[in-house]
Amino acid sequence: MLDEITATYEEMAREISSREPLLVVGEPSNDTWARDHGFITLVDDQGGARLLDFCFNGWGEKFEAALDNAINRRIYDEGKVKGEYVDCLDFVLEGGSIESDGKGTIFTTSCCLLAPHRNQPMTKAEIEARLKRDLCAERVLWIDYGHLVGDDTDGHIDTLVRIAPNDTLLYIGCDDEADEHYEDLKKMEEQLKTFRTMDGKPYKLVKLPMTRAIFDEGERLPATYANYLIMNGAVLAPTYNQPDLDAEALRLIGEAHEGREVVGIDCRSIIKQHGSLHCCTMQYPKI
Repeated sequence: MLDEITATYEEMAREISSREPLLVVGEPSNDTWARDHGFITLVDDQGGARLLDFCFNGWGEKFEAALDNAINRRIYDEGKVKGEYVDCLDFVLEGGSIESDGKGTIFTTSCCLLAPHRNQPMTKAEIEARLKRDLCAERVLWIDYGHLVGDDTDGHIDTLVRIAPNDTLLYIGCDDEADEHYEDLKKMEEQLKTFRTMDGKPYKLVKLPMTRAIFDEGERLPATYANYLIMNGAVLAPTYNQPDLDAEALRLIGEAHEGREVVGIDCRSIIKQHGSLHCCTMQYPKI
């Protein structure tokens, strides 16, 4: 399986390096998921960057995370990233647990940010205030439903709902009443319909298909088309060797991100580690 995962990463690296030069830095780590322990970067109108270093504790102390949690400070001290370092290590926050529209709204899921062993005894109101302060946001929209079987993160938003241009929300939907996700994702869909933009308008909702169930040694894996990666000029989107659903997902993602090339990356190996493309990547300012 390691060879399969390596091949997937190499394919992804080739696609990225075809557009931007790569700086390869080796760092000791506990796991694959750079999205959750990496800096969360704020960029101002002049292009200045603030590198927010939040605490990563293995998704609520489920897994060892000491090596992962030390990477940001080390690569900053080594000059591998550019920007102002901001110590936020007194607050647990994973990059995959939030989405921003860049216009003052943060989206997140209550099942993750209010989960045990994250930031207790902070209340929901206190956590929301911290998010708005640190991320320079005006409001937080909480999604109260949605969870993929096999997901270790307690319901990261990047597996469920993504923000696209023109006030568009792409979300995972399920139309199969026999699927164990059906009821919860229907509730999530109904809640998304109630959300309004800062201007009071409904969001444009685009439903991405739910993959057919994928199992590894009898365990269902959290395969999702929402976990795509936006990069310069392109979107790398996960595929799962389900040609009809893969094609539909790529089409919908491409329409929502008009002007970007959509490149499918086979993620059947990565999903065995319970994540996908967005989870294992994090963008940083150019050196």
